Amino acid sequence: MPEIIWIIIEALVKAIVIVLGIQLMAALNVYLERKVSAFAQNRIGPNRVGPFGTLQPFADVLKLFFKEDLVPKNADKFFHTLAPILSLSVAMAIWAVIPFSSYIDIGDRRIYLGIAPNVNIGLLYILLMTSVGVYGIILAGWSSNNKYSLLGGLRSSAQMISYELSIGLALIGIVLISGSLSLNDIVNHQLAWNGWRWNIFLQPLGFIIFLTASFAETNRTPFDLPEAEPELVGGFNTEYSGMKFGMFFLAEYANMTTSSTLIVLFYLGGWALPVPAETLGLQDGSILLALAHFLVFAIKVLFLLFFFIWVRWSVPRFRYDQLMNLGWKVLLPLALLNVVLTALGVIFFK
Repeated sequence: MPEIIWIIIEALVKAIVIVLGIQLMAALNVYLERKVSAFAQNRIGPNRVGPFGTLQPFADVLKLFFKEDLVPKNADKFFHTLAPILSLSVAMAIWAVIPFSSYIDIGDRRIYLGIAPNVNIGLLYILLMTSVGVYGIILAGWSSNNKYSLLGGLRSSAQMISYELSIGLALIGIVLISGSLSLNDIVNHQLAWNGWRWNIFLQPLGFIIFLTASFAETNRTPFDLPEAEPELVGGFNTEYSGMKFGMFFLAEYANMTTSSTLIVLFYLGGWALPVPAETLGLQDGSILLALAHFLVFAIKVLFLLFFFIWVRWSVPRFRYDQLMNLGWKVLLPLALLNVVLTALGVIFFK
């Protein structure tokens, strides 16, 4: 069989596995959200559907499937339908360049755990896709023909665009240190010094900026300003029901998982083990080493997901003027300062 056929089959299999994995992670996030919030508020949480309530997220999805799809009479039906599809598609497309572990050598073939994790512009691709994600939200607010939905869409899009600047500048420090835009290269650069050369130690200011901006990018508390409480509506998705609403819901939790994954890759060493692989008797390219790397990577991502949820139920929501002031007057200048300090550090110490 020609090599190109193998490459296509491998990419399709990986894509199917990742898409299914994202949906399962969204279900896990919903379950964790309910359980952690219940623990924080001294409640029980879901405990009826399935063992310990584990099937509750799937019951919610099933309910959304059977709910009636209502569209406002004067809404733009095409863009009203396109908006949730666009948001969910962008949330999933980002995962095309994300690596999950080290490579596996099988015969003369080297297999990477990811669809295209070794692409040399992976970081630029991620920034591009996150920028496109704004269109789904603003189209949802505009196409609903509801002024309150439009206000929610404008608030959310302004918020996301503002904090994208800080995220992009924070990542410039990572590029200066690693010398590459490839996510694999960025992780491998952190594997030096027995796996403890993590960018969180080299870029502490960049890490704080990226983490804070990630909350705003995912519309999570304390930055969930699309929910327009003064108007007593839900924001840009007010006029959505059924699975269209479910797609926005899924996109939000997919973005939360994406943000946690990117923080792990950029700042927490990716799949770096706490000790050198040689001390554990694991060889480069072996399946056991790849599984160990994936396990460490998954634990880090789950910890950050827990952190996202814990912050939601611990910190009050910002006012919108506070949100924009933080983005433009605090994070953006700090991100510019971080770029200058990192450049000077690379010049004099690298």
